[in-house]
Amino acid sequence: MNLRDCRASSGRGEAIAEALRALAEGKCIVLPTDTVYGIGADARNPSAVQALLSAKGRSRSKPPPVLIGDFEQLADLTDTLNASATALAEALWPGALTLVLRAAPQLRWDLGDLVGTIAVRIPDHDFTRALLVESGPLAVSSANVSGQPPALSAKEAMAQLGANAAVYLDAGPARGGIPSTVVDATGPDLAILREGAIAREQIEGLAREAAPA
Repeated sequence: MNLRDCRASSGRGEAIAEALRALAEGKCIVLPTDTVYGIGADARNPSAVQALLSAKGRSRSKPPPVLIGDFEQLADLTDTLNASATALAEALWPGALTLVLRAAPQLRWDLGDLVGTIAVRIPDHDFTRALLVESGPLAVSSANVSGQPPALSAKEAMAQLGANAAVYLDAGPARGGIPSTVVDATGPDLAILREGAIAREQIEGLAREAAPA
């Protein structure tokens, strides 16, 4: 495992290249986000996703969310974005909002036991979005062993996950420290599954504004 400092612009290209090599080999990496540090794997590689779940001690009944770098990548993941979900995404991405959406029919990724839906987020972190644009969508969960506190630094993640991640991308302390708010947008009405960094009142206000008159 390798701890790579990605705070200085001069080293970011090498850090991204090393992370991409690890991902291509089916290995997990630890990456910064705008909330907490995450452990990530190539979402298209079932064995890599399983390695992520095993590293956390997490069952397949809880598939990891997928992080993407921009809205263009979203089109490959879902083709059913209702007005409320669109309003949330346009207002709060990049940011600490995870949307649970209907997966596109052609999507055959094995992220866990649940099928037909996918949880998606665009993080508000310049370095990580640059990585995601290069890597494509990554399955990412908080960088901690299940039941333990989320890691707020690369070193905290390393203390919990050790050799289960090949590369640790260190961007300093996590800015947010609070996990994302998770919203189920698969039905006609939005449902908040986990309250997090974005307040319920803001989610509900945006949904009301988007509702048909």
